Amino acid sequence: MPRLFRYPEIMAELINRSIEFFDAQFQRQVQEGDFTLNPFERLSLPYLRGQVLDLGSGLGNLTIEAARNGCSVLALDASPNAIERIRSVAAADGLAIEAILADLTRYQITEDFDVIVSIGLLMFLERSRAQELLRDIHQHVRPGGSAIINVLIEGTTYLGMFEPTQYYLFGHSELQSSFDGWEILESTYHNFEAPGKTVKMFTTVVARKPGS
Repeated sequence: MPRLFRYPEIMAELINRSIEFFDAQFQRQVQEGDFTLNPFERLSLPYLRGQVLDLGSGLGNLTIEAARNGCSVLALDASPNAIERIRSVAAADGLAIEAILADLTRYQITEDFDVIVSIGLLMFLERSRAQELLRDIHQHVRPGGSAIINVLIEGTTYLGMFEPTQYYLFGHSELQSSFDGWEILESTYHNFEAPGKTVKMFTTVVARKPGS
């Protein structure tokens, strides 16, 4: 299958706590064959079309479903186990997927896409970097295309997966406000119980960019 995109592979020099946390989790999921779409991925699936960028793709469950439904997908993640799984499935099934191991603390989007997805990524970045990447997403969605963003928000008390100084909990409506002028197609909130009587509080936005 010809390569769909020409992006450099970027390998972080040091794997931080968050990457180690998820790389181990992904390895367990692969061993157990657990590839079920999470609630945020299920919400996103009907909005995927054309060329899709999946930032922080994880094991690629959404990426793979999108490709099976006719999308071409660039999937980026910092987990070697996740990227290996995506590449293996794409090769076996002949799917239009480019899966790249990337340092998303530095990555800059250089192409425009019909849809850009970022589920469970931005909160693992420092505040300035999270906001910078969110602006980058805004700029690189094609007119008439969509952004699908999911983040943890203030009120979350489960923090064990974060580096102590390298995370950002968005304000309750901060994500929604960032899409001023876009058409909000979905805006949801979900709370989940977490270990140690803690809680994870998420918001998800699907927004369509003005234009044709």
